[in-house]
Amino acid sequence: MSAQDPSSPPQASPEPAFPSEVSTSALPLAPSSTGRVSGKSWKHQKSATVRTMLPDGVKSKSWDDRMQKAQKEKAIKKLQAELSEEKRAEKERRKQITLERKKAAEERRRLEEDKAKMGARKAARLRRKAGRTKKINH
Repeated sequence: MSAQDPSSPPQASPEPAFPSEVSTSALPLAPSSTGRVSGKSWKHQKSATVRTMLPDGVKSKSWDDRMQKAQKEKAIKKLQAELSEEKRAEKERRKQITLERKKAAEERRRLEEDKAKMGARKAARLRRKAGRTKKINH
């Protein structure tokens, strides 16, 4: 019998006809540090928190790189502090100017009142000197 002979009975195919007949074999776990991997995809793998315990591949940055980064951050913080100090000093200067203006205005008002008072007193003295009394004036 030949493979192309239509009279021969159909041979069983190596693949099953229905998907439910597919055999499920256990898949090997991916290698990890503990020998198993969590099935929860949202969970992160734990790693050492101390840098010396981390593997060399994870410790990508050198000491000099970290020190340069720290120096840049320090310079940025210093600049921010200077800017905020300037801002605070400007605010304080404006506050002081406003306070001085208020004091000067109050002093001018007080002097005007005193001047008016003194003017009235002087006028009263002059009237008395001229011989006019309160009774005569009114």
